[in-house]
Amino acid sequence: MASGGPEPPAGESWPSGAPVGDRAAPAPAGIDERDVARHVARRGRRHAYPELDPAATALVVVDLVAFFVAGSEWCRSVVPHVNALAASLRTRGGTVAWVVPAVGAPSDWAVEFYGAATAVAYARSGGRGPASARLWPQLDRRADDVVVEKHAPSALFPGRSSLPDLLAARAITTVLVTGTVTNVCCEATARDAATLGYRTILVADACAGVDRRSHEASLRTVYRSVGDVRTTADVLGLVERDP
Repeated sequence: MASGGPEPPAGESWPSGAPVGDRAAPAPAGIDERDVARHVARRGRRHAYPELDPAATALVVVDLVAFFVAGSEWCRSVVPHVNALAASLRTRGGTVAWVVPAVGAPSDWAVEFYGAATAVAYARSGGRGPASARLWPQLDRRADDVVVEKHAPSALFPGRSSLPDLLAARAITTVLVTGTVTNVCCEATARDAATLGYRTILVADACAGVDRRSHEASLRTVYRSVGDVRTTADVLGLVERDP
């Protein structure tokens, strides 16, 4: 089980969540204890989903491709966490889904919103070649894993990715969201997962953001209104718990 990544630069620390139990431990970084107290008052527990069925669970890994990972030590530091989750879930019959950006011409919306140069860069961010070959090479992809492209920030927006249909065909009920960037594609994926009715868990230390503030803001938003926020250690405990 991976419990950490590369050490951060001197004087800095990577955003992550402290391991949390159902009631007693501190909330993950970015989550206000007032939000925890509100949930406990409403539903009687810190976490919406205190257990899961591994065989009905999908690990969704968003955008861990060279465009985002090569220049980010933070992104590289989440790779061992993602691999640990994938390995554990596979052994218990779960689904591992790797999602990469589709490559093509930028949309008119993207050109207008980002500007032409940035829109083109994002449109090419998925890389070249088959989708499976575009994943960051240190990711532990296996032959039975799902690999899909997405044509939107979210990996689960209907009509912009084949993933919703693939998960439905596998009778998935719980989605674990990991990858990058926390406050854009990961949060968008978590929101759509919840909208589609999935029990949604954002894995805090298996996601990387642009900066600490935006990362933690997404953790709080997801925890308040979308799904659970857990650490890798927490989720491994749920996956590996004896039935």
